[in-house]
Amino acid sequence: MRYTITFLIFTIFFSSCRKDFSTELSSGELTFSKDTVYLDTVFTNIGSSTYNLKVYNKSNKVISIPSIKLGRGENSFYRLNVDGVPGKNFDNVEILAKDSIYIFIETTINYQQISNPIYTDSIVFDAGEKLQDVKLVTLVKDAHFLYPSKNTDGFIATINIGVDDEGEEIRTQGFYLNGNTVFTNEKPYVIYGYCAIPEGKKLIIEAGSKLYFHSNSGLIASKNSSLIINGELNNKVIIEGDRLEPSYKNIPGQWGTIWLRAGSNHHEINNTIIKNASAGIIVDSLGFSSTPILTIKNTQIYNSLSFGLLGRETNIKGENIVINNSGKSSLACTIGGTYNFTHSTFANFWNNSFREFPSVLINNYFTYFKNNAQVVETRTLAAANFTNCIIDGSNINEFILDKVEGTEFNYLFKNNLIKFDLSNENTTTIETYNFEDSNHYIDNIFNGISDFKAPYSNQLIIGENSKGIQKANTQASSIVPYDILGIERAIPADIGAYQHIIFEN
Repeated sequence: MRYTITFLIFTIFFSSCRKDFSTELSSGELTFSKDTVYLDTVFTNIGSSTYNLKVYNKSNKVISIPSIKLGRGENSFYRLNVDGVPGKNFDNVEILAKDSIYIFIETTINYQQISNPIYTDSIVFDAGEKLQDVKLVTLVKDAHFLYPSKNTDGFIATINIGVDDEGEEIRTQGFYLNGNTVFTNEKPYVIYGYCAIPEGKKLIIEAGSKLYFHSNSGLIASKNSSLIINGELNNKVIIEGDRLEPSYKNIPGQWGTIWLRAGSNHHEINNTIIKNASAGIIVDSLGFSSTPILTIKNTQIYNSLSFGLLGRETNIKGENIVINNSGKSSLACTIGGTYNFTHSTFANFWNNSFREFPSVLINNYFTYFKNNAQVVETRTLAAANFTNCIIDGSNINEFILDKVEGTEFNYLFKNNLIKFDLSNENTTTIETYNFEDSNHYIDNIFNGISDFKAPYSNQLIIGENSKGIQKANTQASSIVPYDILGIERAIPADIGAYQHIIFEN
């Protein structure tokens, strides 16, 4: 009797389910999560990210789609994966009642084999009167590709970037340019590994050039070499990672850094945007320099995983600089040196993780371990002069002077808007934070509202409620008479890199 009941239950269950698993041909009434899939921008011969399309069967019956294929067929530069199966042409694809399937789409396109940089195709479902399709669109860019060589054994070339504590060479994948080099704006540069300027040579980057660095890649200036970036107000140089999809637009740490090594000199960076690096720019020097190692003007640095601009015992002169969203400090003037900044905005509204460093950090020492003991060595801070600058961010204190006794520590803050916790007696009783000392602090505004437009999305132009309006030092403004947008500064001018505007609601 038990077997009879079991068989009966099985028969009833199977019979009740058979209707769900019987299939009907698609009637041409599929629905889709989107009618066009934009695969965004890709470089020639570089694979895209994976995009998806969801296909819905909203009927009460299991349907079978006779064919799903690419409109261009096997010659298409697109690739599909339908419900877990890769290919370009699929037959009799079933979708359960009230269910859906995923189609994943990728592409790798050879720019030389297409007649239009906007490459299109479609995913075609069924045929004849029941035909439905979803468009595929990709913008393809041609580019110069620079990368390390590879020998016959498959080993990728490396360059020496220093020595470790044992005196052994530290090497990284990279290559040297051939002598003096000019990067033009004819087409973008996609760079793999570290691109190094040879000793004693120059790299000149023309206005409108675009540099895209792959992961663990960057730019290095060797001894006695120079980097000259000649961006213009309306034709800026763009330097960022090589992932062009919108989801990567503001992701920090996509590539390495621009490293101006000790012994390199006479660097100039103008009208440039640097984004999404591990560290935007690192500037090193070999002791005291009476002239700037780096002169940087009208430049923006955003979304650095560690530092936006890191100086180490060097000399930097900056005007109309905007730095924001850095995992550590937006500006770090360390191990002494000479630093002069005018009409710049140093902000830090980093929200990717906890941040313990201030927006602006200044110190005169470095530490290392010797015989298991920490050694602190000081270096002269010849100057740290900030005039008409904004120092702001999401922390309580966005400005730290970290002084070790034993050498000169020279600094002057004049007509700045600075975020600093004046209620903390542990800091305000320290000599370097005596804001009444006119030898070091003149006409600064503490904890006034900067009134940035949208600081978390790197829009740091100030509005009409800013406390820095018409509070700039006039003499310094006359030396930098135009803001970062090319707007003539008022007299007196506004503090920071921007003249204020009235925000639209």
